[in-house]
Amino acid sequence: MGDNPYDVLGIKPEASAEDVQKAFRKLAKKHHPDLNPGNKKAGEHFARISAAYDILGDPDKRARFDRGEIDASGAEKPTHRFYRDFATAGEGYRYGSGPEFEDVRTGDDFLSEILRRGGRTTFRMRGADVHLRLTLDFLDAVNGATKRVVLPEGATLDVTIPAGSRDGQILLLRGMGEPGPGGGPAGDLLVELEVRPHRLFRREGEDIWLDLPISLTEAVLGARIEVPTPSGPVTVTIPKGSNTGRVLRLRGKGVPRPDHRRGDMYITLQVKLPDSDPQLEAFVEKWSAGRLHNPRQNIVAPAGSSGG
Repeated sequence: MGDNPYDVLGIKPEASAEDVQKAFRKLAKKHHPDLNPGNKKAGEHFARISAAYDILGDPDKRARFDRGEIDASGAEKPTHRFYRDFATAGEGYRYGSGPEFEDVRTGDDFLSEILRRGGRTTFRMRGADVHLRLTLDFLDAVNGATKRVVLPEGATLDVTIPAGSRDGQILLLRGMGEPGPGGGPAGDLLVELEVRPHRLFRREGEDIWLDLPISLTEAVLGARIEVPTPSGPVTVTIPKGSNTGRVLRLRGKGVPRPDHRRGDMYITLQVKLPDSDPQLEAFVEKWSAGRLHNPRQNIVAPAGSSGG
């Protein structure tokens, strides 16, 4: 017959559908087998909770249970008819014969009927989820890829990595976990992504940032140079008179978005001087305008200032 589902979920018969769902979720989180590895009692209790919710979470089943038409396992209840049901049935009926009495059984017969019918239950315990961690290269996460993972039992599975995937993102593959006991539905496969840092690019939201070294000549005179992006190299114009810290924006060269557009890429210029260049040193020695230029004039505190 099973436990009374209202008692199992700890709610009253007049509880609302929302109360039923809240009670089930609270108990399921506490007793789920995945959260209680090796605890057989937790698994058994979770099965009782799920069986109770199978009845009360379905409006039709709940109504039938409340009317006494099905028991706590969801099995039909036999209809018992006694002599008083036929006391006014009229001539031709005897108290121990006739088709109306086919459901009247002895105690042993009734138990056999319950055992025969009790095997039919709509509850099938779900298999356990499988958790894996997959390490990805930065560009595979940005552009998307297909990677092969090894499941706990040794089988392999090709997993599609969506373009724009993030570090720490969990991919859910339904039905790819452990098979359910007794033919129950399989659990899910949850693949957590771990994205390696890139030596050049860094990601901020849907945008990509790159620190780009340029020469003094390129900074002063401007230039057109080839620059790497996650989707391949492009040619970028460096404006004349560019300083370190200047940021150039490349539209649509960032991370793919769910709407099939991409974020942007930002290039931070960094003027890089040669390690040693006698000609440059000689030029600067004679460059009088350079001696007069003070790039710190807006940040040096005036005399007598505390500097705070």
